[in-house]
Amino acid sequence: MKQTPVEYQTTKRAIESFGLKDFGKATIREVVAISHQLEKETGTEFIHMEMGVPGLKPAQVGVDAEIKALQNGIAAIYPNINGLEQLKEEASRFIKAFVNTDLSPAHCVPVTGSMQGTYASFLTCGQCDPKKDTILFIDPGFPVQKQQITVMGYRYESFDVYDYRGEKLQAILEEYLSKGNIAAMVYSNPNNPAWFCLTDSELKIIGKVATLYDTIVIEDLAYFAMDFRKELGIPFRPPYQASVSHYTDYYILQISGSKAFSYAGQRIAVTAISDKLYDRTYEGLTQRYGGGTFGTVYVHRVLYALSSGTSHSAQYALAAMLKAASDGTFDFVEEVSEYGKRAARLKEIFRKHRFKIVYDHDLDDPIADGFYFTISYPGMTGGELMEELMYYGISAISLGTTGSRQQGLRACTSFIKPHQYDLLEERLTLFEENNPPE
Repeated sequence: MKQTPVEYQTTKRAIESFGLKDFGKATIREVVAISHQLEKETGTEFIHMEMGVPGLKPAQVGVDAEIKALQNGIAAIYPNINGLEQLKEEASRFIKAFVNTDLSPAHCVPVTGSMQGTYASFLTCGQCDPKKDTILFIDPGFPVQKQQITVMGYRYESFDVYDYRGEKLQAILEEYLSKGNIAAMVYSNPNNPAWFCLTDSELKIIGKVATLYDTIVIEDLAYFAMDFRKELGIPFRPPYQASVSHYTDYYILQISGSKAFSYAGQRIAVTAISDKLYDRTYEGLTQRYGGGTFGTVYVHRVLYALSSGTSHSAQYALAAMLKAASDGTFDFVEEVSEYGKRAARLKEIFRKHRFKIVYDHDLDDPIADGFYFTISYPGMTGGELMEELMYYGISAISLGTTGSRQQGLRACTSFIKPHQYDLLEERLTLFEENNPPE
């Protein structure tokens, strides 16, 4: 039996107690639960790389604004379902400052985190045209978004973009969209879990094909401006956050407060619906609701049914953070660049011990260092590697759960503590000795 940092039989029993037929398909929450259980039972510190939770302090400008709003009694008042006026104004200004896209404040809608924003977007998009009942995922992607589709009873299709970067993207998109059943497509940029960044030329292809087949594009900007290879944090000056909004009229941007502003606990984001999409009527929506545009149905029917509005005080926080960023008094990109520094160190250690970066390039450019990165090990599937690393007190999730067709793991940098670089070095040294590559 191997000598491992976490006692072998205890780890094996903990994994088996969850009754998972294929550990490689374990959800993020299941991996977290097992790792915490083992920490408690064995007293061994884990290096947690499974959960995409911010590991930095929340932006103080947001905290101060929310406290002030609460002290002024805002908690006693229902928020307007359309959103706080100053947040809508600042969201529109922020999008202009950092994306260089003009979008009406009226069409920037606060939501209870981007999770709610995408749920409401999927739901509304899938009701526009009775013939279009399927969401296309440009994978890999956030696993819970597929769970949202399953909860709704919708259909989805997906492809791993690993082999379809650049000009190859057009043919694969047309293959799916030409069927006539795709209501919307979704992707994250920068990507969760692979951290590649779709380029302007690729986004132009997405916009072009979406327009040709009248498909709505949902762009998840959870990691807004976190491509640290570029200087994206200066307002109203290029380079800007790359976006499909430059290449199609029918798009939805999800802009979250969770990662860029480390404000995840308050569940606050903005769904920004393009002006033409917001004002467009659809036969399916008219039949179901008796009238309304895409935007009014999204707000007054779907969001109203889901939550009757978004946390009032958190809207003041996000408005303040967006304003400070657009004013140039708060460099939010510099604040979160710590994730890139962590990724660079972690990747160096993994590579030293025979691991490879799975998604390692954006076309001809090396992948950025950021919130996530992907790893593989010779001779092991993603599920095998995920389970084996548990015995070494290292927890991550399999790429298979993200829609990736590649073998490997997603590793998150957010919970890494300064002393854990040496700990990781020590554990991977033992891992490599116990698992010599063939």
